[in-house]
Amino acid sequence: MNVSNLTIQPQSAASNVVLEARDVAKSFGKTRALVDARLELRTGEVHGLLGANGAGKSTLSRIITCHVKRDAGEITYRGAPLETNSTRDALRLGIALVAQETTLAPDMSVLENIFLPELGRPGRLSFNALRRRASEILGRLGHEHALPLDMEVRRLSAAQRQLVEIAKALALDANLVIFDEPTASLSPSEVERLFDIMARLRDDGRALIFVSHRLEEVFAITDRVTIMREGRTVANAVPTTSLTQSDIVRHMVGQELNTVYSHAPAAVAGVVAPVVLEVKNLSAPPAVRDISFSVHRGEILGLGGLVGAGRSEAAEAIFGLRPRKGGVIKIEGREINPTKPADAVKAGIGLVAEDRRVQSIVPDLTVRENLLLAHIGAHRGFGLGYAQREKKLAALIKSLDLPADRLDANLLTFSGGMQQKVVMARWLLLEPKVLILDEPTKGVDIGTRASIYGILREIAALGVAVAVISSDFEELLGLCERIVVISDGTSIADLPTTMLDEEKLTLLAAPRTSTARNTEFLRKLTADFGGTAFWALLEENGVICLSQTSATTDIDTGLRPGEARELEATRIPSALRQRAPSFVTEAGYATLLLPMRSRRGSDLGWIGLTLPADGSLPSPDIIAARIAALNAID
Repeated sequence: MNVSNLTIQPQSAASNVVLEARDVAKSFGKTRALVDARLELRTGEVHGLLGANGAGKSTLSRIITCHVKRDAGEITYRGAPLETNSTRDALRLGIALVAQETTLAPDMSVLENIFLPELGRPGRLSFNALRRRASEILGRLGHEHALPLDMEVRRLSAAQRQLVEIAKALALDANLVIFDEPTASLSPSEVERLFDIMARLRDDGRALIFVSHRLEEVFAITDRVTIMREGRTVANAVPTTSLTQSDIVRHMVGQELNTVYSHAPAAVAGVVAPVVLEVKNLSAPPAVRDISFSVHRGEILGLGGLVGAGRSEAAEAIFGLRPRKGGVIKIEGREINPTKPADAVKAGIGLVAEDRRVQSIVPDLTVRENLLLAHIGAHRGFGLGYAQREKKLAALIKSLDLPADRLDANLLTFSGGMQQKVVMARWLLLEPKVLILDEPTKGVDIGTRASIYGILREIAALGVAVAVISSDFEELLGLCERIVVISDGTSIADLPTTMLDEEKLTLLAAPRTSTARNTEFLRKLTADFGGTAFWALLEENGVICLSQTSATTDIDTGLRPGEARELEATRIPSALRQRAPSFVTEAGYATLLLPMRSRRGSDLGWIGLTLPADGSLPSPDIIAARIAALNAID
């Protein structure tokens, strides 16, 4: 389908159009950010605004919210020209922005930031009333306990700050809300929760603009999309159902794009590369309690989990940014004790942090100066020592497709994807033994994502041990060879990606507080009937144990929580294979397996009960009724 420069006229009355932008242009110095931007937004819709990094999406969004003034063009809002002079005017009109790079007041509390626009209004404020409203808003987001209202925003993670931005927009009760990459740091379950909220806002008659580089999200939530390329609108207000991913990608980048994930060559049987980074029982309270994992030479390891699980904090502790209470860190078998980043760099560790703006970029420096920051920190001797890196720098600029003619320009004039490449190149100049990347594709388009994945594959092929932290489970499954799942500051599983999918990862990554109900259910089963009870995910030839309790040490199923097993490697392979609604007897054991499903019918795995075969066995119907009652609970 050719949708270039296609405009779909609304089927409803003209009064249904809440905002229309025509021929909008904007330049920053010699850079033309927008040339011929158009957008039509209706009430009661989620409208996707798509494009590669630098296409002009954020600029157009900021013009609509009056953060930036347009040079030319017309914008009408509710039938009248939009001619406001400040963001405060836009907020009064009911236009709000949830920004990709958060713009919160770092020294103020979560509560104060959520209601920041109200703090400047005349009259007295009831903080008790604000606290109740904030709790209600965060409850709708599913994070009423995850964001302490009295905590300073500067102490929050990037993902938590993003949630504060979303709550801030919801507090305004805005009629038009622009969500600029709101899911960049959210896990699949958190994204689904956000989409539920967006759907309710849409059903209430609000107009939502959704900016995202994740095409699967675009198809999941949007009604129509507008696609931009190089400052121009190339597809305006097209029904999402009329497009394919190939259509969108072709208009975004101007060409077909092969699969985003390029898989590494298959490992040679029996050959295991040496361990480069080994972490044992890492502890850095309160976020990191007991994390262990290892990364082999030439391997890409994934660190998966939900926001707040402790993954980023573990990386900071390894890099010397966060004090450790306990644990052992080894590089190539030698124990190290990094108390500051310089110690980690000296040991051969590089870290690409999650928040580029706060942790990785010096905004007043040029591209070249930002590139060479890590070199300056590692350089010993007189002068800056740039000359010794020139050859390597030139090669990196070419391989990363960085603009060699703009190295002396300010880095903030580049797109988020280009900024991320610069940060990666900074560490590659030092040729690290280990490279840890925290949300490496956050806020970058699909074309740049594919480029970054290719770079990581090349880095691993050179023998670098790579660890990737990501809230995008599809990304981890497509990029990594193994995934260590972290929940509530503890590593709970270490599994090959061949045994995982997004559903299994979501179940494994669920906070221990969320799985406590199921674990308590297992305890009650063994208390009432004895034996061993377990909760597991089953495949044709394999099993992943999520939780297990036992009333006796006499029964060993061969299952271990957080571990994967081939069915034949367990003590109950026939029962696991048959999955019969009655007890299956083998090796002196009798095992019953029954499915678990959510109230909405989602697969939550299997509940198993293993008892001595020569004992009294309960009725399977009684166990099934208990599981059904458990499934009926929200």
